[in-house]
Amino acid sequence: MTIQAHKFNPTILREYDVRGIVGETLSPTDAGALGAAFGTCLIEAGGTTVATGYDGRLSSPALEQALVQGLLSCGLAVRRIGIGPTPMLSFATKHLPTDAGVMVTGSHNPPDYNGFKMTLLGKPFFGPDIPRLARIAGSGAYASGTGEVTEHDIQDVYVDRLASEYKPAKPLTVAWDPGNGSGAEILNRLCKKLPGRHLIINGEIDGTFPNHHPDPTVAENLVQLQDHVAANSCDVGIALDGDADRIGVIDGKGRILWADQLMMLLAEDVLMDNPGATIISDVKSSQVLFDEIARLGGKPLMWNTGHSVIKAKMVEEKSPLAGEMSGHIFFSDRYYGFDDALYAGVRLLSFLDRRGAPLTELYDAIPAAVNTPELRFPCSEERKFEVVKELQARLAASGADVIDIDGVRVKTADGWWLLRASNTQDVLVARCEAADEAGLTRLKGQILDQLKASGIEAPADLI
Repeated sequence: MTIQAHKFNPTILREYDVRGIVGETLSPTDAGALGAAFGTCLIEAGGTTVATGYDGRLSSPALEQALVQGLLSCGLAVRRIGIGPTPMLSFATKHLPTDAGVMVTGSHNPPDYNGFKMTLLGKPFFGPDIPRLARIAGSGAYASGTGEVTEHDIQDVYVDRLASEYKPAKPLTVAWDPGNGSGAEILNRLCKKLPGRHLIINGEIDGTFPNHHPDPTVAENLVQLQDHVAANSCDVGIALDGDADRIGVIDGKGRILWADQLMMLLAEDVLMDNPGATIISDVKSSQVLFDEIARLGGKPLMWNTGHSVIKAKMVEEKSPLAGEMSGHIFFSDRYYGFDDALYAGVRLLSFLDRRGAPLTELYDAIPAAVNTPELRFPCSEERKFEVVKELQARLAASGADVIDIDGVRVKTADGWWLLRASNTQDVLVARCEAADEAGLTRLKGQILDQLKASGIEAPADLI
């Protein structure tokens, strides 16, 4: 199959991956050109093999088929693992092994979205790599050859690897919600191997997501799981996003552990075995987390948001654990350094057994702070980054105490507030944290003032 020169809609070329709206900005033609362009990059880097997988969205099979044709046109050996979660594709690149991997997934986005997450020679493919795809496709300067394709069923070996982390003295009752996402089938297999009582809701893959949106960082998407935990007296509830690389957790009382709170527990577990290690979390995370890592003897490091940049920083710092507020948790301690919500869930259960304490008790012991969850509100793709630049300029002129590694994180006497542009959605993200409600109100007011100065209507959550 010959792949023609092709021009991508520029809005699908993101910082961390390629993602768009199927039928509007993304089509199988884009997938074929992306396969040929990425394949060209792989061959130029000296690689010959690539694994592909796809999530449960209705558009994913056709996009993956076109992607494979593009890869084959470059002369690559393509290893197809079929439908499943993104971390299973990441696992495949290690297990088979292959030189690269491409996952067709819309992640936690609405059903009409889809896209591609890529790794090359064991490293995330992101940042300046993404525009390179556009340049190769635009010129049509693809590598050429005759590839070969094989099918690989790695579900059982992947499930066995996950299950190997949990051998409890006292098994728990756990509720799981994969959100009808692509991790559902693997979760069903996994729960049959895990000790204890495991209850699954929304356990069938359905790309229309009929029960709730598959994003566990939004409280309303956890209500069904909270009800299930209460009705069945569960010890813990664990939710997955649409491609199972992000996790949400609630305790036996139905209280949400946001990702930075979960990281406090996981950091304790990892630091017991890796004293003094560097633990990374993103700029959206609570100051309480960074303080807790230091108290536990670790070295806290604040870094940019984004699964690709976090993974790259982990390698640089030799960090055994990293996480971000969006629910991506990365273990290189006993694992491979990629974000895997199923693995993170099993490690949490293992830690609870190790500590010999219920999650409710550990939740109660988390240092108190008054903060908001992630507050998201619409802002066009073209405008969102400009708004952040305007804020940076105004704050620099005012002499504010600003961390600008990713958006703006402003420290004040009350605490801190953050505003940044999402790299995966057409939204701005805000968060703030203070010692008390009065301080939080003042911080919200500062965000409101900055939004108004850029002509942005504030989200209802902040008013």
